[in-house]
Amino acid sequence: MVFKVYFQENSKEVPVRENTKVLYVEGESVRDVRKKIAARGFNVELVQAVTGAFLEYEKLNEDYNVLEI
Repeated sequence: MVFKVYFQENSKEVPVRENTKVLYVEGESVRDVRKKIAARGFNVELVQAVTGAFLEYEKLNEDYNVLEI
């Protein structure tokens, strides 16, 4: 399953919406995805499952790239 992760690169700074970045990660659950990216030091705002029509729409985005960690 593919998950969309909204995050800030530096966990020590206050989150600012304009600095939010997106990452796509393949995993079995939200907990699994959080474990996979924990070592990167991101301030994770939201992990959201992407399926169906939403996944097809995201694939049209030029920045769509699924990380396999």
